[in-house]
Amino acid sequence: MKGLTLGKRILLAVILILGSGCASIKQEASSAQTHHVQGDPRDPLEGFNRTMWDFNYEVLDRFFLKPVTQGYVAITPTPVRSGLRNAVENLEEPANLLNNAAQGKLDGTMVSLARFLINSTVGVLGVFDVADMMELPAKEESFGETLAVWGLETGPYLMLPARGPTDIRSTTGDVVDSQVFPMQALNSNVNLATILVSILEGRARALEQEANLQSSLDPYSLVKNAYFQNLEFQVKDGQIESQVDDELLDDFEAFDDLLEDTPPVQ
Repeated sequence: MKGLTLGKRILLAVILILGSGCASIKQEASSAQTHHVQGDPRDPLEGFNRTMWDFNYEVLDRFFLKPVTQGYVAITPTPVRSGLRNAVENLEEPANLLNNAAQGKLDGTMVSLARFLINSTVGVLGVFDVADMMELPAKEESFGETLAVWGLETGPYLMLPARGPTDIRSTTGDVVDSQVFPMQALNSNVNLATILVSILEGRARALEQEANLQSSLDPYSLVKNAYFQNLEFQVKDGQIESQVDDELLDDFEAFDDLLEDTPPVQ
């Protein structure tokens, strides 16, 4: 989901999954060393960002999010989790619709409209993804991606407390997306529930991938590089011109939903 301060990027849980397909540790270490010496122009606030990385991963995730997520997975039946996830994702469709339209993607606009109408009615407020059964898969687009299509650069990379990796353009886009109906109309209890479901589902998908990150010589740089590659992948709808690791791109399609933001608390 799109959001203002919390998201599926929340904590390191959301991005642990990105380590699964990245380049070899030797390549990663070389890249990290180069950035350390020369500085990464995308990351002018690296000192602050690394501090936030340590706080998110070593404190918030380790002592709170991971154990809560493990409990959630243990006690919640899979069909219930699927229904909750579908309902939360259905709330994205109006924003998907507007962003597809703003990018001139007529097919995506019509698909997003159809998905929202079908799943909100026949699908019982989105609990059942009937539209997907009708071969209408989601066409996810954020306002951050729309700004990129319009030519706006990302701005500085940011690792925010209790959120994880982002950038100025994406964060601005999240603010706009959070104001699209029905997000701004949700009461605080519903908003909190959608945030909780999104956070827990994002972290649950990452539980089996932690070893990939933990084996990295510089997890911070690994995640940052994967974040920017994934961002480019999303903006260009998979049409990447630069050299990107093939395995990483394969993972992006499967785990793209982990990088979308949750709605803000109203």
